[in-house]
Amino acid sequence: MQKKIDLVNGPVLSSLTRLAIPIMATSLIQMAYNMTDMIWIGRIGSSAVASVGAAGMYMWLSNGLAVLAKMGGQVNVGHALGADDKEKAAEYVSNALQLTLVLGIIYGIICILGARPLIHFFHLNQAQVIRDAVSYLKITCGLVLFSFLNQTFTGLFTAIGNSRPVFLATTTGLVVNIILDPLLIFGIGVFPALRVTGAAIATVVAQMIVTLMFMIFAAKDTVLFRYVSYRKKPDMKSMKAIVRIGFPTSVQSMLFTGISMVIARLVASYGDAAVAVQKVGSQIESISWMTADGFAAAVNSFTSQNHGAGKKRRIYQGYVSALKVVFVWGIFCTCLLIVCPAPVFKIFITEKEVIPLGVDYLRILGVSQLFMSLEITTAGAFAGYGKTVPPSVVSIVFTTLRIPLALILVHTTLGLNGIWWSITISSIVKGVLLFIWFCVFMRRENILHNHIGRKDE
Repeated sequence: MQKKIDLVNGPVLSSLTRLAIPIMATSLIQMAYNMTDMIWIGRIGSSAVASVGAAGMYMWLSNGLAVLAKMGGQVNVGHALGADDKEKAAEYVSNALQLTLVLGIIYGIICILGARPLIHFFHLNQAQVIRDAVSYLKITCGLVLFSFLNQTFTGLFTAIGNSRPVFLATTTGLVVNIILDPLLIFGIGVFPALRVTGAAIATVVAQMIVTLMFMIFAAKDTVLFRYVSYRKKPDMKSMKAIVRIGFPTSVQSMLFTGISMVIARLVASYGDAAVAVQKVGSQIESISWMTADGFAAAVNSFTSQNHGAGKKRRIYQGYVSALKVVFVWGIFCTCLLIVCPAPVFKIFITEKEVIPLGVDYLRILGVSQLFMSLEITTAGAFAGYGKTVPPSVVSIVFTTLRIPLALILVHTTLGLNGIWWSITISSIVKGVLLFIWFCVFMRRENILHNHIGRKDE
């Protein structure tokens, strides 16, 4: 596989696809990585799933901080490389990694010291569920630095046009996690049965190995990382540029998670089984949004490099090509969740009283999968321009509206399903509005005008 893909020259679809396929495969692997935990933990019972679901919210929240350095670094590196300024690109790399280290350490300390009050936010019912959630939180979020570094490295390698290290490192992490999960959760041979704690340890060990592999790939890279000075004092101008682009996405991500935590608290009022359904359902649902997110990363890098090179026509063609792929994938995911919800959900939880709740979740969320994929891909195109405010505004406004909508719908005959419908309705609206906004933006930037139907440069 070619180490670096030329994103500013040659056939558009070919360049975008060769970059996107390893990223999409990586996203599927990451999804499998998360599902592996759920499958094994589900064998313990729905109470264990509820523990991981509650603690996992804070791991999800941490992604908002991680994306600050990842998005800002990826976009600025892409712009610099598109303008053929490797020295500036290398400066962005060092600053992005330095910012990642600081944020990862701070977040880890907060989660270790405040684990119990953080878990109490969800008002979980069973004492064992609370203890398991606290343990899982301290381990996974206490050592979240490795997850932060992996996300930043992923963004930087993608910006270069080299998604191969991301695929190899993440695949290795999955294999390690698959091996360690049953050993540490159930106890095999000399390994004690650690249950939920074992799942947390397996996850962190796998993340450490992925970080190590990224560092090895960076040391061998001849395109950009060889020019990076890691001990160099942070450059405030470059740091501000990273924060300026990454901040809107960071706020969006953290508010999105915060709102999801409020929704999870509302779900918890229906019992720990409902919490387990939301956790497992979101993992199954990730088959669409994680893949779309992977393709959005490719669109981001493709757009950023071509924007830096001043090639507007290629940007339009790349976005259209991405939409075609995402449309097919979104339709597939919709059909899977609506037509086959029970067999899919039973992979994770087999308790008969929980399955009907899971089936309702998957069918309702299945309606929005195409629109959610459209939103994520379009957000990636916006980010490639360095315009992270539009997707953040759309996401923040309409994700926030989930709370009042859910509070209204739960008091109808829908009950718990009203919460799931509030998520689906907002996802549909976000996807449509952001697509329209980007079309208006492209027309204003003269990207659509005189470029539709014309061949590549």
